[in-house]
Amino acid sequence: MAASFDPGTLGHPAARRTPKGPVGAVTRGTTNTNRLRRMDRWIVHTLGPRLRAATQPPVAVDLGYGAAPWTAVELSRRLRAVRPDLRTVGIEIEPSRVTAALPYAEPPALTFRRGGFEVPLDGGSAQLIRAANVLRQYDEEAVTAVWERLCGRLTPDGLLIEGTCDEIGRRHVWVALGPEGPRTVTFAARLAGLEQPSDLAERLPKALIHHNVPGRPVHAFLTDFDRAWAAAAPYGAFGARQRWVATCTALAERWPLVDARGRWRQGEVTLPWSALRP
Repeated sequence: MAASFDPGTLGHPAARRTPKGPVGAVTRGTTNTNRLRRMDRWIVHTLGPRLRAATQPPVAVDLGYGAAPWTAVELSRRLRAVRPDLRTVGIEIEPSRVTAALPYAEPPALTFRRGGFEVPLDGGSAQLIRAANVLRQYDEEAVTAVWERLCGRLTPDGLLIEGTCDEIGRRHVWVALGPEGPRTVTFAARLAGLEQPSDLAERLPKALIHHNVPGRPVHAFLTDFDRAWAAAAPYGAFGARQRWVATCTALAERWPLVDARGRWRQGEVTLPWSALRP
């Protein structure tokens, strides 16, 4: 895939490192246990083969884990089930949050340190950087520069996962990026209680959320998603999962979905970034 970055945004303040410390701003810090389980499940499925094949112990980064370290602890445990010698680094820009996380460290498997978008590591690069609910508080103009900075810290086969979810992890939307730029967009939900797929719109990442307006691809996709969901209502008699699968089957006739029934059954659907790019 050709690079999708716009170098014209590199001068944005969020992309510059200053002598004062880490790059970035302190986020709200909201966090809960299991908040990112849907995202982690997708990461394990997508990145698992590369983690197993790595010739050196892989490094994963939980960037901006928040006021409590639960998401970093969970990421470490889930990925070490795939690759036991994997090392996870939780990075936070707020010093007090790093201090609060230290009792939960399990070196070398799990460590915590202060940092920001520069992603401070002890040499080398990360096979995974997860930045969940971080860029939502930035201006849209900052996103491309931050993406480029973070992707520059990846191994050649690494992934950056950047997205947003609700407070208890029922609804997620994230972008997966490789070193060359954005690749895919994934929508994931707890299907029980989901009224319509466009309920996920409020969790669109910063790069997409302001483009959910008529005439833009993401709006067209969510409109088609709702229509397919409504048409699949009879499948609801067999459960929300079957209705979602039927919905995705219909969507695949109009949109270039990159996953299939096995992932749809998990309450996910993934498209290439090019299909929704603003």
